[in-house]
Amino acid sequence: MKMPKIVKMLIIGMAINITGSSFLWPLNTIYMNEELGKSLSTAGVVLMINAFGSVIGNLLGGSLFDKVGGFRSIIFASLLNIGSLIGLNFLNDWPWYPFWLVILGFGGGIIVPAIYAMAAASWPNGGRTTFNAIYLAQNLGVSIGAAAGGFVADFSFQYIFMANLLLYVIFIIIALRYYNIDLDIHVKNNEGITSASNIKDKKKFTALILLCVMFALCWIGYVQWQTTIATYTQSVGISLKQYSLLWTINGVLILLGQPLIAPFINRFKERLKLQMAVGLGIFIVSYLVTSIAEQFTMFIVGMVILTFGEMFIWPAVPAIANKLAPKGRMGAYQGIVNASSTIGKAFGPVVGGVIVDVYDMKIMFYSMILLILIGYYFLMIYDKGIREQTTYK
Repeated sequence: MKMPKIVKMLIIGMAINITGSSFLWPLNTIYMNEELGKSLSTAGVVLMINAFGSVIGNLLGGSLFDKVGGFRSIIFASLLNIGSLIGLNFLNDWPWYPFWLVILGFGGGIIVPAIYAMAAASWPNGGRTTFNAIYLAQNLGVSIGAAAGGFVADFSFQYIFMANLLLYVIFIIIALRYYNIDLDIHVKNNEGITSASNIKDKKKFTALILLCVMFALCWIGYVQWQTTIATYTQSVGISLKQYSLLWTINGVLILLGQPLIAPFINRFKERLKLQMAVGLGIFIVSYLVTSIAEQFTMFIVGMVILTFGEMFIWPAVPAIANKLAPKGRMGAYQGIVNASSTIGKAFGPVVGGVIVDVYDMKIMFYSMILLILIGYYFLMIYDKGIREQTTYK
């Protein structure tokens, strides 16, 4: 199957979009604390509000795709973000900084599900391949953006805002040039929808929500590597450079490790549920290994195992959501998937932090394993109501 040109441009657009946002997100806390003089708790509250802005954007972005198409949704959100970044370049003190940040979270939240839904609509036969390609583009963007952001920030934070703005301008130029074909796709995708067919398929919607609960629980555990585990590495003598290297390994392995998992993925390409079950098992092994880690090499092993787990799960969830989506609801379903991951990212630091403060790191690791087991339960039952009607396994 040859990938359509618009899907390739959507993948490139996603990489540019995520690279731009990744210039900023790792440095938000540092900027608010060191440059604006705000406490870490204040910065945490701002980032949580930013996350909830993204959740609202995810849900709205999916619905906008269904109503007006991905092209209009992406252009609207891109203009919103460009306006916010212009504001950040000229008004980046308090309280303007958190104001622009929340708008950026909202606008970025609209773009991601619109790209997912547009890619799926543009290449109906792409299946997991479509979502895996977008997943790879996102990780490439995170790797480039996070690495370049730290380098640029050494010169000036102002350059971070300028670089982010430049990348969004490039992104909107690509969108204006290539994504307007989506207008035809949107009309075709909504042909024949009657008032009867607009009624939500309750069983499929319930399946989506159960699947997304599992997805959110996975993310609560995953973000511990960016929060509580990051702090834990410092307490056992792991340097910041070594900790940063863990994420470099993560990004490189996601790109280079695809051939290693390809035989399994190809053999069980129609059994996405099995793929995710394998991924959950790998996550548990990762937490078990990391719970006894004291040397840097053990943290590397834990990260490598974790990375293989996410490669099985992350692309499979939007692929299943696309299969579950009734006609005309593709965008809404992708919006819910992205919102669930964002909720996990928002609550993960709080959940992990409270557990460590009240108990210790060992209990935190065991708690994350428990969450994964609960997620496994939701995975096993999510399709119970539709099992006899579908080919999901």
